[in-house]
Amino acid sequence: MATLNPSASTKIFLATLFAIPMIAASALAGQWSVPLAGNTFHSSPAEDGAVFNRDGTLRFTDANEVYSVYFHVDRPGNLKLGAAGRAARGNATIEARVGETTFTATLRGEPTRVYPLGEIKVDGPDYVEVQLTCTQREDSAKIELDELRVSSSDQDLSLDFVKNNDGNMFYWGRRGPSVHLSYRLPKETKLTYAYSEITVPKGQDPIGSYFMANGFGEGYFGFQVNSETQRRVLFSVWSPFRTDNPKEIPESDRVLTTAKGKEVSAQDFGNEGSGGQSFLVYPWKAGSTYRFLTEVKPDGDGNTQYTSWFGDKDKNEWRLIASFRRPKTDKHLTGFHSFLENFAPNTGHIERTANYANQWVCDVEGKWHEITRAKFTGDNTARGRHRLDFAGGSEQSHFFLRNCGFFSANVKLDQIFERASTARQQPKIDFAGLPRG
Repeated sequence: MATLNPSASTKIFLATLFAIPMIAASALAGQWSVPLAGNTFHSSPAEDGAVFNRDGTLRFTDANEVYSVYFHVDRPGNLKLGAAGRAARGNATIEARVGETTFTATLRGEPTRVYPLGEIKVDGPDYVEVQLTCTQREDSAKIELDELRVSSSDQDLSLDFVKNNDGNMFYWGRRGPSVHLSYRLPKETKLTYAYSEITVPKGQDPIGSYFMANGFGEGYFGFQVNSETQRRVLFSVWSPFRTDNPKEIPESDRVLTTAKGKEVSAQDFGNEGSGGQSFLVYPWKAGSTYRFLTEVKPDGDGNTQYTSWFGDKDKNEWRLIASFRRPKTDKHLTGFHSFLENFAPNTGHIERTANYANQWVCDVEGKWHEITRAKFTGDNTARGRHRLDFAGGSEQSHFFLRNCGFFSANVKLDQIFERASTARQQPKIDFAGLPRG
């Protein structure tokens, strides 16, 4: 489920960065090796190259740097902590803090070894955060840490974390789990329009967030936070030709832009499937409610036209984002869903949430059908227990999705949730009057 993710070259670099094997999690019960490469975040988001060496080790370059390592425990217990690392060209002292408890260890100019830190008592089930800083070092000292070592005398205690880089999981694990709402649609009904609304609570919109409103079998439509100063409304349709490189798509399989709204950019996209992508730079705000409308209509010649509109609900506006023609496709709306993801690995430790509400679909006869049931699902990062900081459900008249932030209120996947009806808010749309470009 793509957004404006890192470029292909960036992802290749990340894969190379973590390609050198780390020490795997110990097979012995009660002992774990937590790789820093997949479980560590800078206290203030920074570029990956400023955090990790190419072999995946964490390096300290400034005494003010604070790095947080996270792992999940399934019950209360006592844990012994240690750090595997080295110091070169001089000695250095590191500090590890868990809550109000602080430990120190002096790394000496010698090969990598495990430095004991101390013992902590943890409440569980919950995430444990271990903050690492360099408090003192000789002028030329270079500090590199590989892993956090954890052990417990409780043979039944279990830890969850990103254990290795299989499948580039250090990258995906730092992005955090993606969660979805798959809506229950009326059966044996040809559907043309999908309508939904999103409200992002204030303070729940960190950089890297993609709040996807109208997903369908061939694409997705929502809005995202791209930087401190830029936000976008994003609408994309995949090509029927499967590839991550849009240059490989034959002309007969290309998704064509047939219309686009004012100030909207449209181009090919790749890296997570390929197709046509459009976006509008738009300063949407947390705390406000926005509405999304998507039309899926076969053209009778073996193609299907996909068009999306966006607007501020309070302003009662509709803005055309774009219209795409997908070849070799003859179908109506299927697979209506929403999702929440983070596409910035450096912000995978920051929580985000959104309320998804007032979902409707309209059939080919012009009749609206309200959607009040949804199945809550997650991606491989969630299902594989690489990250457990995800949740979803319903509250009164809306569904919600929540991820990242290493919170403990985990919600079991594959549940069916139902929201209260919002029949009085049925969309009233003049389809003929919608902007078409």
